[in-house]
Amino acid sequence: MQIPRINLYYASLMRILIQRVNKAEVYIENQGTVGAVDRGFLILCGFRKGDNESLLPKVAEKCLNLRVFEDNQGKMNLSLLDIKGDILVVSQFTLYADCRKGRRPSFDTSLPPEPAEDLYNAFIDILSRSGLKVAGGVFGAKMNINLVNHGPVTIWLDSDDLS
Repeated sequence: MQIPRINLYYASLMRILIQRVNKAEVYIENQGTVGAVDRGFLILCGFRKGDNESLLPKVAEKCLNLRVFEDNQGKMNLSLLDIKGDILVVSQFTLYADCRKGRRPSFDTSLPPEPAEDLYNAFIDILSRSGLKVAGGVFGAKMNINLVNHGPVTIWLDSDDLS
């Protein structure tokens, strides 16, 4: 029996960076604030070539249930759902910066804008079904983010790391 070769460089892999925040807002010059949240998560999300909607529910479930908020004893034991926290999701293709060669990052593995925007919007939609407040940035726009990182707590999550 011959084992098929897998091109790991283009394996499906959604990448997110979660920051626990007391507040966060994203704004665009000449438009003002386009999304703002209080206690909860700022999620920066990026998509790579090969990603599809099948990844989104699993990643959303992990985000909603990560136990990174303190309980009454000060132990990180509560999830976003437990505290009824907010979520601000911002697209971030630069999470796939490849800095191995030269001095300028390559973004060759990032998903092209049109399919990435579809996945971004679908991810926000799935998170919104939780009943929590979910806000987003504007896909592809030049945005500024203000946040108060609580902890600080920052979690790096790749979809292939999920069980």
